[in-house]
Amino acid sequence: MRFLLDDEQRDFARSLDAMLTAADTPAVVRAWAAGDTAPGRAVWARLAEAGVFALAVPERHDGLGPLPLELAVALRELGRHVVPGPVVETVAAAALLDRLGTLGDEATAANWLPGIASGKTVASLCLISGNASGSGCGSGSGSGESPYALDADSADAVFVVDGDTVRLTEVTGPVQPSADPARRLSRPLGGTVLARGPRVSAAAAHAAEVAALATAAQALGLGRALLARTVEYARQRTQFGAAIGSFQAVKHRLADALIALEFAEPLVHAAALALAANVESSGAEIAAAKVSACEAACSAARTALHLHGALGYTEELDLSLWIRKARALRGAWGTPAACRARVLAP
Repeated sequence: MRFLLDDEQRDFARSLDAMLTAADTPAVVRAWAAGDTAPGRAVWARLAEAGVFALAVPERHDGLGPLPLELAVALRELGRHVVPGPVVETVAAAALLDRLGTLGDEATAANWLPGIASGKTVASLCLISGNASGSGCGSGSGSGESPYALDADSADAVFVVDGDTVRLTEVTGPVQPSADPARRLSRPLGGTVLARGPRVSAAAAHAAEVAALATAAQALGLGRALLARTVEYARQRTQFGAAIGSFQAVKHRLADALIALEFAEPLVHAAALALAANVESSGAEIAAAKVSACEAACSAARTALHLHGALGYTEELDLSLWIRKARALRGAWGTPAACRARVLAP
């Protein structure tokens, strides 16, 4: 099995990197955290034009996929640029609807998937209980029991799965405080039942796996960005007349962060390929990728914070946007403990 990206996939990643670099995403993140979603929506539209969300939608519903590996490539770049919004949840909602369609509820899939593919529909998804082991809501729960959904206050559609029932809710509670202000959490209230029965549970389990893979890819890109920013800073900051990057202890910290990211990347690619091939072990492979990528991102965040010193604690520094998100992604769609248990399960 080949885990290296081909030329087309690398070109796709570079094009997204260039687009998001020009978009000044730190300013977009700060606006989103303050409740101004217009800049974020503009970035979302450009991502849709590039085909990012269509990668999660089947061709029969105006998509290009599902293509898990290409989707992981895209989510890595979105993580690298700390793009705000329910990106993972929209992708997971597409997976939920697609699987419902293949299991017989084609009308619901046809009603929502074309809008997701085109970028016109921003969706959030919350799995409350009784779903895939080790999976959770976009709020960051690892058990699946959190009542909160990510960015439900600004999404066009909020899908809530509770056991064997999926409903569409249009009313949410107030936004709750979050360790990452750009991850706006609120409680979905009520809603209209869209489907009920065993097929909902099966579709939700699939959606949770897609969400975990997408989160792992995001974390991988985020960790890469943290490491790159820290290396640049270590070259510039001087102590005792020398750049701190020349000190052996600093080199070791940076090397450890790099090694963790390098080891996580093929796991993410392998999990995407397993999901695409629908192999029986894909759930365990996704769990391994999730815990490895998120722990690597958190390691990169700790290194960045340590080497930036007191400057790293300041909210005004853009670095804080990446550091806060690294911690949030660690627990989103499967805690480390839940993922490790999934890997070790017989």
